[in-house]
Amino acid sequence: MGDLACLALGSNIRPEFYLPAAAAELGRYGCLVSVSRVWQSAPVDGSDRPDFLNAAVLLKTPLTAATLCCDVARSIEAGLGRVRDPDDAHAARTIDIDLALFDDEELVIEHRRIPDPQLLDRVFVAVPVAELRPGFLWPGTGRSLAQMASALRCRGDLRPRPDVRLDRPPTAIR
Repeated sequence: MGDLACLALGSNIRPEFYLPAAAAELGRYGCLVSVSRVWQSAPVDGSDRPDFLNAAVLLKTPLTAATLCCDVARSIEAGLGRVRDPDDAHAARTIDIDLALFDDEELVIEHRRIPDPQLLDRVFVAVPVAELRPGFLWPGTGRSLAQMASALRCRGDLRPRPDVRLDRPPTAIR
């Protein structure tokens, strides 16, 4: 039938277009079960680059975690114009897609750990993912993702963006 994959999305180049476009593309690889709200935050490096918009999607998929993480996410990113700068991990981007959770499994895929450790300290990842999997228990802690996201929200700068939605077709690029 398929596994439940939760993927985190981020963009600070035309995010109003690229976030819904990425969600629509991910829907081609399974059934979009639900989508989070969209959230706005400043870049983590403190630069004067544009703010990021972040969200998450819950996808029921027949694909493996490795296929989603390595092939599908990278293919969608490339198709949506993502250019990776090996010298700047925080560079502006059209879209960033990261596998945050895969069912309740603990995995290592290439250099990435699943569940994504960024859920522990990055409010812009934790809050959207917690909207979709609030009861997910972090391995070894007994703490739910909802509890962790709530604690991070108290410390982080995160604002909802109700004007941007993943469940609507993306607006055309001008």
